[in-house]
Order: sequence, then structure tokens, then C-alpha cells
Amino acid sequence: MITESRRSNLISRSLFIYLYICHFVIYLKLAQNSAIQICYLCTLIQTMFDCGYKSQYIGGQKEKFVRLDELDSTLSMPSNTVGMKRSKYNLEGLTLPGRAKKNASKSFKHGVKMGSDGLRTFGRSLRFGVSRAVFHEDLKVSEKKIFDPQDKCLLLWIRLFVISCILSVSLDPLFFYLPIFNHASYCLGMDTKLAVTTTTLRTILDAFYVIRIALQFRTAYIAPSSRVFGRGELVIDPAKIARRYLRRYFIVDLLSVLPLPQIVVWEFLQKSKGSEVLATKQALLRIVLFQYIPRFARFVPLNAELKKTAGVFAESALVGAAYYLLWYMLSSHIAGAFWYLFAVERNDTCWRRACKYSGKCDINYLYCGNKHMGGYSEWQKIRESVLVRRCSIVDDSSAFNYGIYTQAVASGIVASRAFYSKFCYCLWWGLQNLSTLGQGLQTSTYPGEILFSIFIAISGLLLFALLIGNMQTYLQSLTVRVEEMRIKRRDSEQWMHHRLLPQDLRERVRRYDQYKWLETRGVDEESLVQNLPKDLRRDIKRHLCLNLVRRVPLFANMDERLLDAICERLKPSLYTESTYIVREGDPVDEMLFIIRGRLESVTTDGGRSGFFNRGILKEGDFCGEELLTWALDPKAGSNLPTSTRTVKALTEVEAFALEAEETKFVASQFRRLHSRQVQHTFRFYSQQWRTWAACFIQAAWRRYAKRKSAERRRQEEEAEEEEEEEEAYYNEGNDDARALVSGSGGSSRLGATILASRFAANALRGHRLRNPSRGNQVKLQKPPEPDFTGCDAEN
Repeated sequence: MITESRRSNLISRSLFIYLYICHFVIYLKLAQNSAIQICYLCTLIQTMFDCGYKSQYIGGQKEKFVRLDELDSTLSMPSNTVGMKRSKYNLEGLTLPGRAKKNASKSFKHGVKMGSDGLRTFGRSLRFGVSRAVFHEDLKVSEKKIFDPQDKCLLLWIRLFVISCILSVSLDPLFFYLPIFNHASYCLGMDTKLAVTTTTLRTILDAFYVIRIALQFRTAYIAPSSRVFGRGELVIDPAKIARRYLRRYFIVDLLSVLPLPQIVVWEFLQKSKGSEVLATKQALLRIVLFQYIPRFARFVPLNAELKKTAGVFAESALVGAAYYLLWYMLSSHIAGAFWYLFAVERNDTCWRRACKYSGKCDINYLYCGNKHMGGYSEWQKIRESVLVRRCSIVDDSSAFNYGIYTQAVASGIVASRAFYSKFCYCLWWGLQNLSTLGQGLQTSTYPGEILFSIFIAISGLLLFALLIGNMQTYLQSLTVRVEEMRIKRRDSEQWMHHRLLPQDLRERVRRYDQYKWLETRGVDEESLVQNLPKDLRRDIKRHLCLNLVRRVPLFANMDERLLDAICERLKPSLYTESTYIVREGDPVDEMLFIIRGRLESVTTDGGRSGFFNRGILKEGDFCGEELLTWALDPKAGSNLPTSTRTVKALTEVEAFALEAEETKFVASQFRRLHSRQVQHTFRFYSQQWRTWAACFIQAAWRRYAKRKSAERRRQEEEAEEEEEEEEAYYNEGNDDARALVSGSGGSSRLGATILASRFAANALRGHRLRNPSRGNQVKLQKPPEPDFTGCDAEN
């Protein structure tokens, strides 16, 4: 067992080794280099925190001076020194290998003195800090080297520290694999190669704890009194920061970073006596268990702080699930390491009992390195028969019950130096029993074994409830949208079945749900954007809609400011095939700008017989222009205009909708454009204006055709009349003689006949012009003119 003097020696050495982090504790002698390490650590602290600077005001300006402490003459550099590089410390006068015994005590005392002076200076510098609080934005431009707790670089360091904590927790159980049985010599020893590797890795990881401690002294915190509204104010006074940290987590961090396992292993490697094996094994178990408490106690608030600052530990669901799975595997690793150490302990207990019952054995014979002891040669002759007969697993006559450790002793892992196979075997044992809550464990009557089995069962239950539950939550978040869509479809099917909807309506509902899922993946984009600030919402809308809006000819020539305002008010709309967007005669509540797809626009001019017009709307077109005309009319009432056309989707359509209230805003902007080009563009792409223009052109063409036809008919009639007159003239010449005979009565009858024929022709022409059944010309009312100048008239 460890004596009282040695225990106090270990504690005192651990406190001093903590001051210089113990980076080379395995390779350097402690007493020989303590002064160098302590002086270097004090210099490092002063450099890191700018503790060696004093600020004074000279001539109204702030000057910075370096304070040089007086050093002992043994650490000063002579002026006549030649061939030596100038450095901060002189190596002359320090203990060298040849003078270690003579000057070790003096050098060590000087190192402690320098360390105390450095820490005293550091304390004075903390008291000189400015006691004030600033906002997060002011801290960025502050000259003080204080870190914002929500800074991205600091969050990165916290994540690295969390990873180092996980690695440290996973590294400490490796100390349990150091004890190993040597069945060739029938003794218990230590795996020195694994000991050197483990202590080196532990020292490297402890450096992250030291960096974390240093950052804590320079990390601002939010003043509790400023948490009434917003993020609060940051306290940047170094003295207050240090006082708060010393009261809260400094002791926990100090206990976590103490290199106690390294010291124990180093003591064993230096002495390498057989009697040290048992003491080292027991000390490692107690120290690791002791340091697990502050390490876990520090990790829990650190993880909570990271989640509080960053929102989540991992952005990706897979990374979050892997994180909790890693903790479950780490718990299995810890359980397996304890199982291995307890198996070694039970095997050692069996050997000690066998040694005690034999009467010819000393307990020290069971530990490697004691071959020099007296009586060892006699024990060497009988050790195999004594130990195998009482502690063998193969022999059924063995009176010792290993319980849950039987598998470890029987497999030979307690005597194997193949670390990888031993580690994997213990990891599998821990994972198996944590997953099954220890149901397959067959314990003996040994109380420690029973308590360990109970701990395995409770730990497995807690891990399954916490870690596996959180991992399941992360994995379910990957398919939460799919599950919501499945539930909505099931509810929709049940509702349609309950309401006895016809099959065609059901197909339309299913087609719309499927199309909406393919386009949005179940995400309500509008609600996501509406929850953002106005400026950010405008930028997102601009990124999503600007290029699409510019495809619409009506918006192509507008300025950027107006386009931004329009993009902010547009809402995406989806329509499936055969969907009626608006019917003729229904009120128009939105304008639709087609981005993708084809629509059919039909009008019958209010259902008038003999009138039918059909047009195709494609990408870049719009419908619902009656709403814009209504919005531009200053005398328009609150009643929405009626649609003059029926619009039906021929394919799946994606469009942007501009509602009635938003259209009023856009219309007010149109008035400020003073551009005839916008008016002409509106008329050119408006289906109502296109239909009226077509009917107007058709009517004009018909009038022109009728005028041409009437002109030809008049010319033909005039030609016929001329022929009749000529024929009458010739007939009149030939009948002169008869005229003389018959008298003047024949001439009067001929004139009456000509007048009657002309009257009949004119009467028929008038009848055709007055008859409405001829030609059947359709007249369409002209659409109202959009009032683009209403704003100017008002002003």
C-alpha cells in the first residue's frame, strides 16, 4: 500500500507539475527542470494576457511601457558573454546534469519564487481592468483582448474542446488495460509500452483543458441585469470575469486537468518494483474514477452552453445521430474497460488466496519484478500447481467463482499483450450488456460484482432512454416531412370517402397533392419567409423572383426599385392540369403571371350567341388584367371587377399571383412611370384588348368589304343603265317614222320605264342596308382604358 509520506509527496508534485502542464513528464526529470518550466509558464501567462504592460498618460496621450522585473544574478546574462544568442532567459546558472544534486534545491526554490511573482503580477493586472459593460457590436472595435462568447472563432474552439473532452473521457479507461498477467512467470505486471503511449496522449489532450482555462479568463459574459431585452450587455472587465470564473468552474477545471494518472504511471516506470504493481493498479482505479466526476460535471454545462449559443450541436441530422451513437459506443468502451480491470482484480484475488492457503508463498511473489526476494526459488517450483489447481477455469474442481468475469479469464485477454484484440473484445462485452440491460450476466455472491452488474443494468436503461432516444429523434427529423405528407394524404382519402366525392374529383385532389409535394417537399415557403426581417425577406424574394418576373413583358422595362417592390408582394401559385383558375363572370381577386406551363383563355362576351374567342397563354403572359384596370380607376368602388374570360390550365402551371390589395400598390407605381411603352405593353399582352382589337379589325374589314361590294354593284348598275340608254337611243332613231305616225305618246312611256327601273334599284339597295340579318356583324364593346395619368390629375 502507499505510505503516508509517499502520498503527500505525490500530491505536492502533482500541484507543481500542473503549473507547467507536464508536456515532457515522461522524458524529463522533475527536480532538474522545474525552475525552467515554472519561469516559462509565468512568461507565457504574461505574454498571453498582456500582463507585463503598464499604460501611462504622457502629454495627454496613452503610452505603453514594458515592465522589466529584476531577476536573480544566477539568471542574468553577463555582458561579456560571447557566442550565445540573446534570449529572454539566460541558461547560465541553471541546474545542469553534472550539478543536479548540488543546485536542484536552489533552482527549484527560485522557480517557485518566479512563479509566485508572475501570478502576483497577473492578479494586479486583473485589478487594473476597466469596469464597464458593452454591447456585442462594441466589443469588436474594442482594444481590449476580450472574446465575445458568441463569436464564431470561440464557438469553434468550444467545439474542439468538446471533442477533446470526448477523447479524454475515452482515453482514461485505457489506463485500466495496463495491468496484465504473465502466465509464463505467474505474476501480475504492467504493459509499459501501453503506459507510455497512454500518458503521452493524456498529456496532449490536457493541453486543450489548459487552453480552455486561459480562454475563460478572457471570455466576456452577459450581465444578468441586462437580460431584460435583447442579447444584453457584455461584461469586459478582466477582474470581474476572473472572479466569476474562479467562483464557478475553475476548481472543476483544475481537478479535471491535474496530471494524476501520469504521475502514478511515471512513478511506476521510474522504480519498476514488483511491490508497485498493486499500488499502481489501485491508484489508477481511484484517480480515474475521481477525475471522471469533474470532467463529466464540466462537460454537461459546456455542451448546454454550446447548444444555447449555436442553437444545436450539429446542423445535420446524421451528424447529430452519429454524435449520440458515439456516446453510446463510448459508454460501452468504459464499461468494457472496467470489466477488464475488475476481471484482473478477481483473478488477482484468487491468486492471493491460493498463495495464502499454500503456506509457502509471499504475496509479493505474485507481482513481476520480485525475483530477487528470498524464497522465490522455492515458490517457483510449486507456483504452477498451486495457482492452476485453485484458480483455473478449465478445472471444474476450482473452488473460486469468477462470476461475470469468467469469460474474460477463460478467453485469456487478461494475459494478452495484443491490445487491439483485447480492446475490441471488451468493447463488444460492454455494448452487448448495455444493450441487453445486463440480462445475460450470471453473477457470483461477491458484492462488488453484484453492484457492478446493477450499475450496468441501470446505465443501459438510462443510455437507451437518453442517447438512443435523442438519436432516434435526429433520424426521425429526416423523414418528418414525408410522414406529415403521408398523414395528410390519409386524412384526405378518408374525408373524400366520407363525403362520397366522385372519382374524377378524387383524382384531381390526388394530382394536386402530388404536384405540390414535388414542388415544395412539404415546406411552407411563405410562412418561412414571412417570419424573417423585412430587409432579409426582400433580398430572398428578389433572389427567387427577379429573374422570373423579368420574363413578364409588362415588368421587363421597369426600374430595380419597382421590381423589388413587386417581387416582395408576389406569391407563388401552383395549378394542375384541367384546373379552372377563373370563370367568365366571376369576380377577379388576383392577377396571374405565368412562369411555366400553358393555359386556355376563352370568352363568349357574356354568353352572347354567335360569339366565341379562344387564346393560349404561355410563359410570360398574364391574366386577370381587369384587376389592374379596376385598381387604376380612381372612381372604382370596393367591389371587385368581373372576369370577361374563362381561364383553364392545360398543363401543370407555375405562376406568381398578385392579389387585389397588392395590385393597388403596383397600380399606384404605374402612374408614376409616365411611360407610354408600359401602356402599349399592357394593351398588347392583354387578352381582353386582343379580343377587342381582333373584333374591331374584323368589323372594319367587313365594312371595307361591303363598301367595295357596294361600289362594284353601283358601277355595274351604272353600266347597265348606260347600255339601256344607248339601246333606247338606237331604237328611238329607227322608230322616227313610226313616231311621226303614232305621235308623241311613245316617248313619254319610255322615260317612265327608265325612272321606274332606277327607283327599284335604289329601293333594293336601301333594303339590303337596313336588313340586320345580312352579314350578321358582331360588335364587341371596347375595354375601358387604364387610367395611367390619374395620379397626375389628382396632384
